[in-house]
Amino acid sequence: MSINIKETYYKDITDEQWNDYKWQFKNRVKTLKELEQIIPLTEEEKEGIKKSFKDFKMAITPHYLSLINTANPMDPIKLQSVPQDKEFYTGPFDLDDPLGEDHDMPVPNLVHRYPDRVLFLITDQCSMYCRFCTRKRIVSDGSHQVDKTILSQVVEYLHAHKEVRDVIISGGDPLFMEDEKIEEVLKALREVPHIEIIRIGSRMPVVCPQRITDDFVNMAKKYHPVYFNTHFNHPFELEKDAEIALAKLADNGFVIGNQSVLLKNINSDTVIMKALMHKLLKNRVRPYYIYQCDLTSGIEHFRAPVSKGIEIMEELRGHTSGLAVPVFVIDAPNGGGKVPIQPNYLLTQSPDKVIIRNYEGMVSTYIEPEDRNCKCSTSAQFQDPSKKSNVGVANLLNGEHMSLYPHYTDK
Repeated sequence: MSINIKETYYKDITDEQWNDYKWQFKNRVKTLKELEQIIPLTEEEKEGIKKSFKDFKMAITPHYLSLINTANPMDPIKLQSVPQDKEFYTGPFDLDDPLGEDHDMPVPNLVHRYPDRVLFLITDQCSMYCRFCTRKRIVSDGSHQVDKTILSQVVEYLHAHKEVRDVIISGGDPLFMEDEKIEEVLKALREVPHIEIIRIGSRMPVVCPQRITDDFVNMAKKYHPVYFNTHFNHPFELEKDAEIALAKLADNGFVIGNQSVLLKNINSDTVIMKALMHKLLKNRVRPYYIYQCDLTSGIEHFRAPVSKGIEIMEELRGHTSGLAVPVFVIDAPNGGGKVPIQPNYLLTQSPDKVIIRNYEGMVSTYIEPEDRNCKCSTSAQFQDPSKKSNVGVANLLNGEHMSLYPHYTDK
């Protein structure tokens, strides 16, 4: 029988305290002694937790902890938040920096990999340390905080790179910082004339929805268009407090997207994924990505095979609304970027037709038009001659090159 953690261990906490994110931050569970007083742990689990602290610290908000079903040793909330001794296993192909972010940092804390967008890591702190974190090399160590000097370097770089139109603010979790610090970053970015879109990536609506305060949304919406990407992995995470937080964001004009990670024994099942996508849409959140788990050291036990992700996509496409179907991607190791992976719907093609199949297995022929030349008279009005028009494979498609060499993909 599951214990109601909130009613049992936090029974003396007032609603005012519980709904205060600063109280949630201050009272995070960080030690084995605290944790074993709240949820039952085997001796093996205790040993695993002790060992894990040497590599990647633990911190769990009371809110997220209260979602654990203590009667289920494989509870999806517990698996995401409580360390295991499996974190000490490093596979032969695991990497500390699996996405090659450090290589693509022209200035501290700024990753510039894609032509027109950058990733700005403004903190290495989180309210909860997810056990599958891809940035374990920097997250929680306290040495990657953005200060005025770094912010100035980033802004200077952005002014010099007019091809950048989209900035993603991430970390750590940006919302672990106070509103004043976040506004300092938003204001500085908005003063760069060619920045069109700002995105904030945060797991706070999941692990500490109390952080989505009226003060925060009223501050951040001054810098619209601001997109908000969050990170729900399981339907159990989307409870009433999370729904309230998401409603505040949606009601104040934030476009919300969700990025899930495919996690073995947590959401590696179409029934669970479909339920999650439906709950997200009901809360005005667009399913954006399902990520294949990265090759990060110590998270081998979370990795489901790519074939499982393709199977889930096969059972989503056509079986539910297209709005509920995210893009399944592998963030390719060593800086290869996001590669979309999906079932094969294009069976074969010739110059005048393509053979396709649908989700039911029905095979159809689509006839190509006789005149296949495509020229738009207004293209020149949207082309900036100062910017490189195409990189990568696009250089082959436009006839600029016959072969593709690595230096053609430079920014």
